[in-house]
Amino acid sequence: MPARIPFPRVAAALAVFVALWCFTPAADPAIRLCGFHWLTGMDCPFCGLTRGLFALAKGHWSEAIHFNALSPLGFAMLFAMILDAPWLGRMWSWGFASFAFYGIVRLVLL
Repeated sequence: MPARIPFPRVAAALAVFVALWCFTPAADPAIRLCGFHWLTGMDCPFCGLTRGLFALAKGHWSEAIHFNALSPLGFAMLFAMILDAPWLGRMWSWGFASFAFYGIVRLVLL
C-alpha cells in the first residue's frame, strides 16, 4: 500500500520550504545558539545544519555541504515527515545515528 500524504502535513511542509527559501541567515553568525559550541568552542553534529537547510532550499548544494556535510540528509528527514509510512521511524533512527557518527568524526578530526 503506498504511503498516504495528508493535506495539513503538505501545507506545513510547503510553508517550511517557502520560509527556508525566502530567508538567508548570515554565513558566520555573530551569536551562535548552540549550547555545545558555547561550552566547548567546537562544532556539534548539528552546527551549520540550519544554514545548510536554507542553502539547500535555494539549490546551493556545495554551500550547504560546506556548512554541514549531512545537511542533505537533514533536508530529506525534514520533508519526509509529510509521509505517513511505516519505514519513517527507521529512517529517523538511521539519520540520528548518522549525525552522531558524523559528530564524533567531526570532533576528532577537526
